[in-house]
Amino acid sequence: MTRGFRTIRDGVTALALLAFIWLIAAKLNDRAEIAHTGRFHAADGDSLAIGQERMRLYGIDAPELSQTCERAGQPWQCGQEAKRMLQSLVTAPDTRCVGSDRDRFQRLLVVCHADGVDLNGAMVRRGLAVSYGGYRQEEAQARAEKAGLWGGTFEMPRAVRDHARETSTLRDALGFFGW
Repeated sequence: MTRGFRTIRDGVTALALLAFIWLIAAKLNDRAEIAHTGRFHAADGDSLAIGQERMRLYGIDAPELSQTCERAGQPWQCGQEAKRMLQSLVTAPDTRCVGSDRDRFQRLLVVCHADGVDLNGAMVRRGLAVSYGGYRQEEAQARAEKAGLWGGTFEMPRAVRDHARETSTLRDALGFFGW
């Protein structure tokens, strides 16, 4: 009888210990949600600032500020247009951006809402940003409607950034050799 009691006691103790460890791990992973409201400034089509806080819209990727796209055979400043659109969306007085994680540049990754609308999704739906880990349905809708970027040709924003980084690295290397 005592042997069976010890087995049960040890099992209950082990289970209690596992539950305690799980609670500690859950608490350590519990990041505080940070919310901002107020006057936002669009730095580009997927980045905002308010005061000293820099934010990046989660799940989307907008054209680079200097990026040019093509529509109806004509170049257009898609990066500038994306910035203007985001700025117009965040001017609503009830705009609220919420996030808890940060990217490698320490920007708060946020989802913003105004007037009951998910602004991250609105940028993708209008074709002024592409889905980047989220908003696949909005991108499919924008593609079908040939909205914004999808009404012509463009390079994915990530490819533009990668190309700029490679060019900068090459330019630095050539400068190092005096070329």
